[in-house]
Amino acid sequence: MTDFQHDAAFDPAGYEAATERLTAERADVNGQIAALSREFDEIVEANSLVAVDDEHDPEGSSTAFERAHVAALLARANSRLADVDRALERIERGEYGRCERCGEPIPAERLEVRPAASTCVACAAEATR
Repeated sequence: MTDFQHDAAFDPAGYEAATERLTAERADVNGQIAALSREFDEIVEANSLVAVDDEHDPEGSSTAFERAHVAALLARANSRLADVDRALERIERGEYGRCERCGEPIPAERLEVRPAASTCVACAAEATR
């Protein structure tokens, strides 16, 4: 059973449950960002200890790939953190649980799976077209 009513935008218990989930997700994402930042720094540091000739270094391309991969994961985690922060702001304003595009309630099931969702399923699908 879900913590949200059908219209989560007006349900105080739903707001409280969402705040708890989002706060936990925020802590999770911050942990991921810290770990990825350390990993990125280690890659850069290890690379600075070797010759900087990626063209002739057999490890150069894999090091560059690894650095780019971790940077992409870090960017995605930072984006997720921004989504969570915006969702917490919507809770504070009393706008959480309503689609930012059409204004309709976001289904409780979507908010359970993706607490930082700012759009209903239809608007999210339309945005990806």
